Amino acid sequence: MRNRSDLTLATLFAGMFVMGSTELLVVGVLDLMAADLRVSIQAAGALVTAYALGLALGGPVLTALTIRLDRRVVLAAALALFAVTTLVAVMTSSNALMLVARTVTGTLQGVYIAAAFAVGGAVVPAARAGRAMAVVISGTTVSGALGVPLGTLAGQTLGWRGSFVAAVVLAVIALVATIALVPSVPSAGSGVGSQLRHAFAPPVLAVLALTVLAFASVYAALTYIVPFLATVTGVSGGVVSVFLLAYGVATAVGSFGGGRFADANAGRALVVGTAGLAVSLLALQLFGAIALVAGAAVLASGLFAMGMAPSMQYRVVSLAGPGGSFAQSLPASAANVGIALGSFAGGVAVGAVDVAAAVTTGLVIAVISIPVAAACSRLRPPVRQTTEVSL
Repeated sequence: MRNRSDLTLATLFAGMFVMGSTELLVVGVLDLMAADLRVSIQAAGALVTAYALGLALGGPVLTALTIRLDRRVVLAAALALFAVTTLVAVMTSSNALMLVARTVTGTLQGVYIAAAFAVGGAVVPAARAGRAMAVVISGTTVSGALGVPLGTLAGQTLGWRGSFVAAVVLAVIALVATIALVPSVPSAGSGVGSQLRHAFAPPVLAVLALTVLAFASVYAALTYIVPFLATVTGVSGGVVSVFLLAYGVATAVGSFGGGRFADANAGRALVVGTAGLAVSLLALQLFGAIALVAGAAVLASGLFAMGMAPSMQYRVVSLAGPGGSFAQSLPASAANVGIALGSFAGGVAVGAVDVAAAVTTGLVIAVISIPVAAACSRLRPPVRQTTEVSL
């Protein structure tokens, strides 16, 4: 029934929201954590890297190890262990143990993402698969727009440990909802070897490469957007928060709306998305000194970037065919690789030239991604990989 599937998708959204908020929460309370753990800001920043590596590398590994388990069981176990490892982070005063806990927590988010996409696609008709994926993705994007600012405020009020305790409570609530509302979704069959063979087929790797490029282009510029706004646009202080909020809202809107484009024509959506991203960064490059244009460009970049995300997920899973269960975990890993590479490339450009060069770097990568998206749009899946669960 439609109502039951909507409740399932809402539960998956909630789980993604909690995990996404917890992932980025460190950014908002980094100074508080550094002081409490008695380490430098740079050392505390490694907690962000550890989480990302856990998600990008550990997520697919854990997904492969749990490939034969019921997806509902995987979701529940991931949330339960997520709450436990986050509680470990709350209770420890050791930065080394904190690093381990954050890495494991990131790995658990990686396997949760894969299972959530599998369940989301299984509880709706094939025609709504893209929109179901968009709901799941939106949990993460909304966490960036809303969960992180609220978590940061909680951290400033309750201390960083208090904000993490709140994350544990929310994870437990999401766990209870999962047990109560998410139906059983059996594993889609084949063993790990067969899954890997299909999941790493050349067409799948092509879309994953596009995912890396798209996120690298965004984060080459976005990582240094605050100093760009200060030096080029002449915007600083509280006004910067308005720009960042606009970007966060745009990513949430893009991820929600992108599901319909994925259902209509995912390949075409990727071409339009990469072209739109390139135009947005070009406008920021050429007219970044005009605050209104800069704000519109930042907003548009978030809209196009996250508007592509459901189509990326949809294309990877469909092109993987029988390897779709494992392939569910790969776009998130590719996106994190792109974020890391984009931030690095932007930093190199800033160091070699100036802060505006970060936007130039993002623009160049975005332009390169357009023909890649066009090539990917012509790829065809080996089989139709959609399973529907009766509710």
